[in-house]
Amino acid sequence: MLPAMAAKPRIAIVGPGRLGSALALELRRAGYRISEIISRDSGRSKRQARELGKKVGARAATGDKAHLDADVVWFGVPDRDIAAVAGDLSSRAVWKGRTAFHSSGALASDELNVLRKRGASVASVHPLMTFVRGSVPSLKGVPFAVEGDAAAVRVGRRIVRDLGGEAFSIRKRHKAAYHAWGAFTSPLLVSALVTAEQVARAAGLSATDARRKMLPIVRQTIANYAKLGPAGAFSGPLVRGDAEIVRKHLETLKKIPEAKEVYLALARSALRYLPVRQRKELEEALASRSKLPLQSS
Repeated sequence: MLPAMAAKPRIAIVGPGRLGSALALELRRAGYRISEIISRDSGRSKRQARELGKKVGARAATGDKAHLDADVVWFGVPDRDIAAVAGDLSSRAVWKGRTAFHSSGALASDELNVLRKRGASVASVHPLMTFVRGSVPSLKGVPFAVEGDAAAVRVGRRIVRDLGGEAFSIRKRHKAAYHAWGAFTSPLLVSALVTAEQVARAAGLSATDARRKMLPIVRQTIANYAKLGPAGAFSGPLVRGDAEIVRKHLETLKKIPEAKEVYLALARSALRYLPVRQRKELEEALASRSKLPLQSS
């Protein structure tokens, strides 16, 4: 047992997938005892639980055999399964005095109402981070949106602090907007990049070569955004007000309709939220290449 571990709650992780694995590994690193990894009753899920359990010194069990001998039970299952899995586990322990978390970005703590009714203090604790196969990110410096019962929120904030993260409050009614924001920061960003790969193919490059050649400018753009803010990081024909170049872009993108739609949407966003020159000319260039009316700011 680590020196400071006695003062920290024992944690059971429900769901040994990408999120649950990252949480378990980072919690262990932060000095928390992971008592149990709870999986579905399928070969793949049980294997994942055993492998993760070995890494963090935890017992692996399926839901029907779970001991739930933990102070905190943290659900890392898909959003659609949270309420059902919580219901399945609700009769397997005395929940009074325990804390239960789920990590859905879109759903509120009410998904755990079945445990709340049995005396648990519940909260949603969502890390604003991407979890994909083959990568386990550090949670240091990661923001966590926290919402729920006061006692559970206090526990959640303490754990986030120990992980090196930054907890902030989110209201239930704002969860969907918060999650949509998160979609723009990672999955839709990847969607924009893969669209860029398709445009590069029209310029004679393979997708693989395009990806390699894009990385320096993508990295520098993110660095500029972090250091200088959006206006300082913004470059290209829109900021210069070069409507003729924008027309040329849209003309060649006729060959890639999906990319043209993305270009128009992002260009409109730029005209609304970022500094540009020759706004009227740019609006006319965009409107002339689209059937959709342009909303000026």
